[in-house]
Amino acid sequence: MIHARGLVRTFRKKQQEVHAVAGVDLDVEAGEIVGFLGPNGAGKTTTLRMLTTLLVPTAGTATVAGCDLVGDPVGVRRRIGYVSQSGSTAPEARAGEEVVDHARLYGISTAEATARGKQLFRELDLDGLWERQPKTMSGGQRRRLDIALGLVHVPGLVFLDEPTTGLDPQARANLWQHIRALREERGTTVFLTTHYLDEADALCDRILVIDAGRIVASGTPDQLKSEVGGDVLTVTAERPDQAGEVARLMAALPGAEAPQILDAQVVGRVPAGGSALVALVRELDAAGIAVAGIESRRPSLDDVFLGLTGRSLRETGAPAVPTQPQEALR
Repeated sequence: MIHARGLVRTFRKKQQEVHAVAGVDLDVEAGEIVGFLGPNGAGKTTTLRMLTTLLVPTAGTATVAGCDLVGDPVGVRRRIGYVSQSGSTAPEARAGEEVVDHARLYGISTAEATARGKQLFRELDLDGLWERQPKTMSGGQRRRLDIALGLVHVPGLVFLDEPTTGLDPQARANLWQHIRALREERGTTVFLTTHYLDEADALCDRILVIDAGRIVASGTPDQLKSEVGGDVLTVTAERPDQAGEVARLMAALPGAEAPQILDAQVVGRVPAGGSALVALVRELDAAGIAVAGIESRRPSLDDVFLGLTGRSLRETGAPAVPTQPQEALR
């Protein structure tokens, strides 16, 4: 569905040439759900905008949904769906009218657009909302309406840009079910960006990680986590100025890799987390270092991200997930 080689995008900024994307190669096969992750400024958004024809590549080639990205951008647009992070519905419009008007832009008759729209409303749990205004809907309902707009012309490939940003946990879990159903029930290929690593872990067949304008990792969530190696030790010092000493003690553990210091928190990898944790507690106590928290766990996708980019994805501006439902889906 997507085959890109050497995609490059440069910008001019204050008389300097900025390489936002510096040679991206990627492949997405039909029927996959692929997650695209990257820290802020890594080139994720620029790559997505190129693949959806919103930006023209400076160099490189790509076919998207069977059409040449540069030579036939209109063909690409006819064959893909795109759900932007900010949404595309007018607050004062009627939900059904929005879907029908969107379909009409693709040359679909009003009758066919209405039939398709109402079918999508049933599939996306939007029954009874055809005449409602988006401004009166919950956050989850508005996101599902955005997805209906992106699917009404029956694309084989849909791009979802941060589909659950701003939703409460209940709404996120509900939307995950609908995203899975796009592939399982409709056969749609899904390319999604997200700042939520649990979302990528739960939904994606494969994950692509971009940093500094290049793809730095590709694989299933389990493959990427297995490459981290060892268990993860995390120590939060009560005094941030003691984090360096905590890192020194952690690095001295048998088989330990060089730890990362994140303010008062020190994160490192060791071959056997359980025994290493006991040994580290003894060393910290002997050194008189008070800790606010300490744990050992198996690697997560955030550990993969930290190892690849030197940053936790949580540091890069990921919005917080509310801990209490705010806009529960009906």
